[in-house]
Amino acid sequence: MARRQIQVSIDRLRGHRDTPTPRAQKLPSDDRACPKCSSHYRSEEMRRNLNVCPACGHHFAVGGRERLQQLSDDGVYDELWTELRAADPLRFVDLQPYPKRVEAAEAKGASEALVCADARIGGRPCVIAVMDFAFLGGSMGSVVGEKFARACERAAERRVPFITVTASGGARMQEGVLALMQMAKTIVGFEALADAGVPSIVVLAHPTTGGVWASFSSIGDVTYAEPGALIAFSGPRVIEQTTREKLPDDFGMAERQLENGHVDAVVDRRQLAGRLARLMGILELPEAPPGSLALQLAQNGTERAARVAQALPHLSRRLRDRISRGDHPGGEGGRP
Repeated sequence: MARRQIQVSIDRLRGHRDTPTPRAQKLPSDDRACPKCSSHYRSEEMRRNLNVCPACGHHFAVGGRERLQQLSDDGVYDELWTELRAADPLRFVDLQPYPKRVEAAEAKGASEALVCADARIGGRPCVIAVMDFAFLGGSMGSVVGEKFARACERAAERRVPFITVTASGGARMQEGVLALMQMAKTIVGFEALADAGVPSIVVLAHPTTGGVWASFSSIGDVTYAEPGALIAFSGPRVIEQTTREKLPDDFGMAERQLENGHVDAVVDRRQLAGRLARLMGILELPEAPPGSLALQLAQNGTERAARVAQALPHLSRRLRDRISRGDHPGGEGGRP
């Protein structure tokens, strides 16, 4: 009788397993891969393309000062009110004190969530206020409201267009009701622009939510949005958790907001500067120089219209008297 060979392995007892083949790891999207189409790119290529994916057109986040360089002629601008810093009136503490969070955000290069500047776009002067989402989620606090109000006043005094680019998660919770007060303050700034006859232009970047969307960013004279930007008071995840309802995939997206009439156009970032320059040229009101022929004709026409308007009541009364007497031109008694 043949013996059967017995094989014994203790790898299972020792916990040894076949090592699986490691999967190819995707490069981080903020380094060299687009999160939408997974295409790879070079850093210098993205800078030349204004941080827009050359393959699919995905718009990456852009900082405040970088946005100013993209919009301004030759990347030149004059930043305003850089000395303003956030205070801590409520002594707010969550996982760490509010001043510590501000210091950490400032260490990344920005001084606040709003950057204001005097600039020129297409040769036309304007005042620009750009929100930076990298600074505490672009939240709107007291400093943001103050800088925004000053920028509106400056544009009204200089009678130049006011342009704002929004990217914010809403009011800054660390400042409580003081942050909510900035919603009214920014709207008052827009009212000052309207009273001065100065156009206000809003560009909605990803994301524009919360108190920023519920205040000034929804009342501009002209409102543009970047492709794929989330524009809503609350994000879809918050709404679904609250209402237990499934929302459409394009809920709050810029393209859906365009269909609903909440924005005037969805503009690619690479075309934004040229679009703003043309728009400012359309909204610009040329002033006739004193003593010009056009001004004299306008004055003469106004005076003549005033004389005719004053004569109309008397003329109509004479006609009514003639009709009541039966005096018609060409008949008996036709002559007055």
